[in-house]
Amino acid sequence: MLMSRFSRLLQPFLNCSLCQSDRVTQASVCQDCWQQLPWLKQTIHRQEIPIQVAAYYRYPLDRMIQQFKYEQQLHYLPLFGHILNQLKFPKVQAIVPMPISQQRLIERGYNQALLLAEHLAKQLNVPIWQPILRQEQQHQKGLNRLERLSNIEQQFVLHAPSKVRYRRILIVDDVVTTGSSIQALSLKLQQLGCQQIHVACLATPSYIDNII
Repeated sequence: MLMSRFSRLLQPFLNCSLCQSDRVTQASVCQDCWQQLPWLKQTIHRQEIPIQVAAYYRYPLDRMIQQFKYEQQLHYLPLFGHILNQLKFPKVQAIVPMPISQQRLIERGYNQALLLAEHLAKQLNVPIWQPILRQEQQHQKGLNRLERLSNIEQQFVLHAPSKVRYRRILIVDDVVTTGSSIQALSLKLQQLGCQQIHVACLATPSYIDNII
């Protein structure tokens, strides 16, 4: 609580993380930069799955996500959380972050989707649920589309049995492209009895079709 108050006191004196102005009003950016972010705030379809997406994966958001994901620039987390908060979330019982393999976890030191999910969990007042593990990805070279999808599905395995089950959940990830990983994770969650599976992502590339 004390740190939160201290942060609010310091906020007017911090510079915008994008243009370095001293007019910070939204998380760590000024109002002008906030408005100029590559907003989408739409639902798209990937693998016939509706996915809420906050913004396009374009500059400057793409660079910030890369730094957050690969360069340990965790100071972007409050901003990303604020961006995700622009979406309208359904009533869910738990949030499931997109899992990453143990090797990726060792390389990065954290799961970026889990950090985003923890932020949303506080906002929605629901628990984090991680019933699925992700194995290391096999090489996709030389595989056709169906073989690639099957390969991705095999990466996701059920965790040790748990008495905790949820019917309405929200999958959270940082970037969605083809949606194959989301589809594979959704299939596993359905095996656990999940009946309503919603998805929210921070960004997606610009080649978007089937916007509803």
